[in-house]
Amino acid sequence: MKKSLAILLFSLGGLSFAPLSMAEAPQVGTNFEAVAQPISTDNAAKIEVMEIFWYGCIHCYDMEKPLSTWIKKLPADVYFKRMPGLPNASWAPMAKAFYAMETLGVAEKLHTPLFEAVHKSKSLNPTDEKAIIAWVTQQSRMDKAKVDGAFKSFTINTNLNRAAQVFRASGATGVPSLVIDGKYITSSTMNGGNSQALKVADYMIENVRKDRAAASAKSAPAAKK
Repeated sequence: MKKSLAILLFSLGGLSFAPLSMAEAPQVGTNFEAVAQPISTDNAAKIEVMEIFWYGCIHCYDMEKPLSTWIKKLPADVYFKRMPGLPNASWAPMAKAFYAMETLGVAEKLHTPLFEAVHKSKSLNPTDEKAIIAWVTQQSRMDKAKVDGAFKSFTINTNLNRAAQVFRASGATGVPSLVIDGKYITSSTMNGGNSQALKVADYMIENVRKDRAAASAKSAPAAKK
């Protein structure tokens, strides 16, 4: 049974819709959803877009090219971040790789090559932590003990716990998924492709922006006559 309009608007926190035709407008429950639980963002002054991904996912690998192009065109009031998906223990080795590479300062350099090692050359098993550590050591040209330390640090465990919490809170059922402003989630699966998911993300960003502007105008003190 379909939700009433009042319940639907309540569940989405009052998200307004851009002036698109009904044929064009993304639909709640089809193209996007409210997250299971609100997720805190890094910068409340801007609109956050967070990709939840896994290096072992071929669809995430395919998303990289259109996503990279899309990120370059983001407006100044929007910022992008990545979060490794962690629905189960088998995804942990690649989540560790993501955070270890960030700690070592080589994440930007090795992000795409790591995807390629798994999906293009198929030389790396995404669940084999020892092999992943060896790969990062070789590609970064760093001392193995330093790389080992990054993989096994207390910070890594803290980040893994956070990643698992975010995955549950988002309500994601797969990857890649995009979480908008910690409130809404869309995905390639929901929209039939990566490019379509990014278009829905654009739509949601615009509506979050309008909602913020409306809320700001409502809270502003009335102008003195």
